[in-house]
Parts: sequence; C-alpha cells; structure tokens
Amino acid sequence: MAAHRQESNEEGSPALMIDPGRLRRTMEEMARVGATPGGGVHRLTLSDADREARDLFATWCKEAGLAVAVDDMGNMFARRPGAEASAPPAMLGSHLDSVPFGGRFDGALGVLAALEVARSLNDRGILTRRPIEVVNWTNEEGPRFPPAMLGSGVFCGKYGRDWAYARRDGEGKRFGEELERIGYRGPVPCRPRPLGGYLELHIEQGPVLESEGVQVGAVEGIVGIVWLRVTMKGERDHAGPTPMSMRRDALVGAARAIAAIREIPGKLHPDMVATVGEMSVSPNAINVIPDRAAFSVDFRHSDEGLMRRAREMVMETVEDAARGEKLEVSVEEVGGSTALPFHPEAVGAVAGACREAGYTFRRMWSAAGHDARYTAELGPAAMIFIPCTGGKSHTEIEDASWEDAARGCDVLARALITLAGRAG
Repeated sequence: MAAHRQESNEEGSPALMIDPGRLRRTMEEMARVGATPGGGVHRLTLSDADREARDLFATWCKEAGLAVAVDDMGNMFARRPGAEASAPPAMLGSHLDSVPFGGRFDGALGVLAALEVARSLNDRGILTRRPIEVVNWTNEEGPRFPPAMLGSGVFCGKYGRDWAYARRDGEGKRFGEELERIGYRGPVPCRPRPLGGYLELHIEQGPVLESEGVQVGAVEGIVGIVWLRVTMKGERDHAGPTPMSMRRDALVGAARAIAAIREIPGKLHPDMVATVGEMSVSPNAINVIPDRAAFSVDFRHSDEGLMRRAREMVMETVEDAARGEKLEVSVEEVGGSTALPFHPEAVGAVAGACREAGYTFRRMWSAAGHDARYTAELGPAAMIFIPCTGGKSHTEIEDASWEDAARGCDVLARALITLAGRAG
C-alpha cells in the first residue's frame, strides 16, 4: 500500500466514451430494489431483493443484445461476441448483493458500469477481438452465507461447489436450497476457465482519493490480511477485598496489549493498519475481577515481510503485557490472506486509460477484499477506484458523485478496449 505520486494529463480531456445519464438512470433504478428508508439498500445474498435485482439486470442485458448465462453458483455472465469467438473473454463486473442496510454504490456500480460499457460499445459500433462478459458474482459480501466472495471463490477453484451449497445462514437455511428457491441455480458448471482480462470498478471505500483530490485510483493489488485471536487468562476474584498488588486482571493485561498493538503500524509503515474489532470478557460483571479476556487483531499491508514482523511484534507486545499482570497468554492465527499484486498489463491499461482521458490518478492498493482477488488467478486483473463521500461504505449514507461514477466508467471502457483489443 505504498504511496504513489498523483499523475495527470495536461492536454485536456476527450469526450466520454460512455453515456453518463444512462449510467445514472440505471444505477438509480437498481437502487430502488431493496431500498431502505435511510437511502441505502438491503439486498442480502439469495433474498427476494437479490432475485429482483438479478431479474432486472438480466432484462437490461438481454435488451442490450447480450447472451445471459447463469452457472450453478448463481454467477451471471452476459456475453458480447468478439471477432475471435474462441479467445478467452475479457470480463468486467462486480456484485449486486449488499451488506445489511448497505450502500447503493458498493458492488452495483461495478456491475452496472460494466453493462454501460457494453451498451456504449454497441452505440459506437465497436467490435472487440475478444468476447466481453459482464459478470454479477454471487455472495461477494458474505454476511448471510460466510465466507465472502463465495461465487468467485468457487469459480476460481478456491472452494468446492458442494461445500458452498452446505453453508448455512443464521436461520439454518442452506445456500444451495436458497439458490434453488430464487431460481438462480443455473445449468452451467461453475469452474475455472481462462480469462483474457478482468476489470472491476468500485468505490474506494476509504478516504484517500477524496482527501487528496484525485479522481481515479489505479489499483495495483489487494493487501495481505492477518487475523489473530489473543486470549489472556488471570484469576477471578472479588473486586472489593482483593488488593491491587495481588490481582491477576486479564482485562487490564488486554487493555495494555491493545494500546501497544495500535502503535505497531506507525513503527513499520505509514500505510499499515491494525484494528481490534472484537472483545469478550469473563465473567463480565461489575464487581468481579476478570479472569479471561480475548480480543481480535486485524493487520493489513501489501508487504509480506512487514506483515511477518507485525506478527512478531504482536507476540512480543502481548507477552510483555501478560508478564506485567502475571497472566497466561495465547495467540492463534484465525484467518487471513497473502498480498496479491495485480498483473502489470491490466494495471497499465487502467493507468493508460486515465492518461488518455486526462484524469488525475494515483496508484494504490486495495485494503478490502474483492472478487478480483480470485479472478486474478485466471488472467490479468486490475481494479479501478473512484472517491466515495467521506470514505464511507457498508452504510446507508454511502455516496459518490455522478461525475466520479462517469469518470470511473469511462476509464473502465477505455481499459477494457485495451485488454480486449479492437477487431480489425
């Protein structure tokens, strides 16, 4: 996630390759599906709202002359022919599902901007060498059926289909059964196939582009993530008669460790982040000294060497805190992923599109997970970020300007033509 200089084209901007008004109208109509009173959307995976969004998307794709196929994970592929029918397709898209009471741009922008690119190629009579596929991935978000990015994960061979079908939601409903219920268990086998390229437009979901006044992010990869679970054990005693000098307070040890963990990123790299997002205390009573405290740690950065050092520093930190309070401590790694750099060809196509269109841009890493992480294993992949208001996402107040959305879609179109190639 190293900082990169802002780049721009001083020769002026050519006309947009896409229709910004049509993109906005399409986005606004989709935002009415699962709309919430707070201005967001509530479209959990395989819900009735998800089905309605899929139906609407399929209708639009067919109206644009695209051939719609659905695989047995519910992933939707809308294909526009290329001059070389057998060439691996250039794919672009994202997801239409949302987190509970989420925003109208997260995911939907990537899918509907991809549709707008296909429509605009039709308008201009542009035939690409490669076929183009506009994709809506199933269950990118994952709060109903963990893990996230399940549809693209099966597509890329990360997970087995039957394992995915067995995932249950909080009410005990199985993924496979709900996929059948909404009518989106398609006949096409979900399995890996070569891609001629993959591009995903997304709001940044953070404040960097907006705060720097930069129009577009050319995403160079997805950061590595480490999830740890730290457990401290002390001794339960009465809060009154036990002298301070004789206590083994697990919560005090945890508090000291958490405060120290927060300082680790600043010692390693300015772009590293660390978060303690969960905590449990036992017995969690006002008049009892806690004998157990457990908390999560989330570290993210693009440099695997620095991530290894961060793990080591967490161990040193929690052991020091435990010694000071005479506690037992254990640290378990409960999840994570290695950093994934995107293909230079695809990132270069995005950067070149920004220069061609005259947009300011910066090279950056994504600190959140996206379907592009998996598709990058099948062909050259990259992402395009646009600013979002206040850096807010996964909330009903998530927003972005229509001007930024149009710029992002324009970059998507130009980069897509680079990867797919013009016929003739």
